[in-house]
Amino acid sequence: MKLEFGLIAAFAGVFAVCAPAGAQDWPQRNVRIINPFNAGTSTDTVARVIAEDLQRRLGKAFVVESKPGAGGMIGTAEIARAEADGYTIGVSIPGPLVNNLLLYKTKKMPYDPLTELAAITLAVHQPCMLVVNNDLKVSTVPELIAEVKRNSGKYNYALIGAGGLTHLLTAMIMSRTGAETVPLTYNGAPAAVTAIIRGDVHFGCLPAVGVLGQVKGGQVRAIAVSTATRAALLPDIPTVHEQGLPGVVGSAWIGVVAPGKTPKPLLDRINREVVAALRKPETVELLSRQIMEVVANTPAEFDAFRREELARWKPVVEQNNISID
Repeated sequence: MKLEFGLIAAFAGVFAVCAPAGAQDWPQRNVRIINPFNAGTSTDTVARVIAEDLQRRLGKAFVVESKPGAGGMIGTAEIARAEADGYTIGVSIPGPLVNNLLLYKTKKMPYDPLTELAAITLAVHQPCMLVVNNDLKVSTVPELIAEVKRNSGKYNYALIGAGGLTHLLTAMIMSRTGAETVPLTYNGAPAAVTAIIRGDVHFGCLPAVGVLGQVKGGQVRAIAVSTATRAALLPDIPTVHEQGLPGVVGSAWIGVVAPGKTPKPLLDRINREVVAALRKPETVELLSRQIMEVVANTPAEFDAFRREELARWKPVVEQNNISID
């Protein structure tokens, strides 16, 4: 009996050593946080503030790895393909996490973001700002729509990449109002803002962080923000929603995700730590200076939000025949 008990104890010890760590023991080694864009981008900023706090509190290295390419698809796909053990997580944006399901018409995404990427938390919202050239004498969204309708086909707008938020938001506004404009594509916010200043295009719904300096400098005029409520750092600029277009809402949000098969207890554990990092007052202040508003919700709330986003943009994509392939 003693020998039998000794063997059982020995096997139990071996199993304890070999078994994967439980959720409460995470992390026991270094963790990768994949950023699917270049260093210095907004996703990189969010990844690094999370990494720095977790490393300081949890005593393991949290290493941010930039994996840019294909509009964030390459790095986001790497998150989906990683082992579901809590040691690879990542940040990403609406396209790779939701919208590309709608935007690929002739080929499939290399992963299903709703099943192969598990929601950890919606980290931040980033408003877009509807700005107009100073020579365009409008100060509100209704005035802009009325002017565009009076001169059908005369006006154009800047967008940053087909199928991106700047495209979808403007298409939603135009579809809801029956206004007709011509889209012109630019490679990034700086080029789009410059085009509006010069009058090459008349208006655009651009990331607030990329155009706020020109608004404050009087080079372009802001007439609306795209979020559901006024942005905390832009309290004097009304939303599109409150100017007579309810439901016209969009955010260049950033989410934190893990491989799809990550066990729920481990997801919940990671969520608690990431949320704690994001809600620190100094983190909220740092991100707010870059026009990011911290959300830091639960995995279930973020997953529900992703599905709401899919439903929000589906009719816009279909009505305007928007695609990226």
